[in-house]
Amino acid sequence: MKKPFFLEKSNIEKNAQKFILENANGMRLEVSNFGALVLSLFVKDKDGVLRDVVLGFEQMKHYLKNDMGMGAYIGRNANRIKGARFSIDGVEYTLQKILGKHNIHSGPHRSHYEFYDAKTGEDCNGQYVEFSRISPHLEQGFPGNLEQKIRYTLTNQNEFMIDYDMVSDQTTIVNPSNHSYFNLDGHDNGTIFDHELEVYSDAYLDIDDEMIPTGKLIEVTDTPMDFRARKKIGQDINSDYLHLQYAHGYDHTYVFDADRSLKKVAKLYGAHSGITMTVFTDLCGLQVYSGNYFNGNPGKEGAVYQRNGGMCLETQFFPNACNEPKFPSPLLKANERFTSRTIYQFERS
Repeated sequence: MKKPFFLEKSNIEKNAQKFILENANGMRLEVSNFGALVLSLFVKDKDGVLRDVVLGFEQMKHYLKNDMGMGAYIGRNANRIKGARFSIDGVEYTLQKILGKHNIHSGPHRSHYEFYDAKTGEDCNGQYVEFSRISPHLEQGFPGNLEQKIRYTLTNQNEFMIDYDMVSDQTTIVNPSNHSYFNLDGHDNGTIFDHELEVYSDAYLDIDDEMIPTGKLIEVTDTPMDFRARKKIGQDINSDYLHLQYAHGYDHTYVFDADRSLKKVAKLYGAHSGITMTVFTDLCGLQVYSGNYFNGNPGKEGAVYQRNGGMCLETQFFPNACNEPKFPSPLLKANERFTSRTIYQFERS
């Protein structure tokens, strides 16, 4: 494992470090203790050329204003909470509102604006970096002192594996995710319209015009939301289907079993690189987000990220699950342990 090195002194007077993991096949993962961020992920294409398939910024200081969540660890709660509030045992907790009257990704003071302790190592799975931090009681509005561990592992099976391990001293809400934007032709290779996608789900969550789930499920059959068969992302993205209009593209939660078993939920195909990415999770939801709000954002190596320049495949509990009794619960009881695993597995044709 390469020795970590300092990138620069941030304006909050702490050092950001970059850690580099490499596997036996030449795949390389670069992450930072600032925000537990995924900075780059280099994968060999069909010709054996390494391509960086994760969107990001050129300098660490730009991650200090990362509203798009590029490469971000999202905690304590990914996605939306209706009315920016929830109750536990009769006690109501109020969160910060963002983009209106709801809470999104835990509010403006996000987990990827914090520094994490880092531990490097290697186990039977491969090289890893484990980031840890205690989120204090009522940070972001959530109860309990939450011990967070986020382990990134790069395996020799070309898997980017994420393990979450969390314990709170009070009953709380825990729903972590990763918000990396993937472009399998390379981070600077235009839109993902010609990428093809499979999502192995028969239903997605119904939403209102504020993107809040109604509690109902919608069958994907005969809708533009159906990815059970391999389909180009751009094929239906601009159709007049109501839920696509609400989200200005794909930004929807697909539904899977809540039994917490590890399962294959999706597969993304690069348009030109021959690189594919299969997603596994033990959670019940997959947020498929097509980067609908990029608008000429500056990125790495002089790249300019246009609308739909990357695809997020975010594993998580359902949005607003803390307020919807029909949904699997993200409630973590005091002194119990939450663990979860997400795997992004890469192959090439």
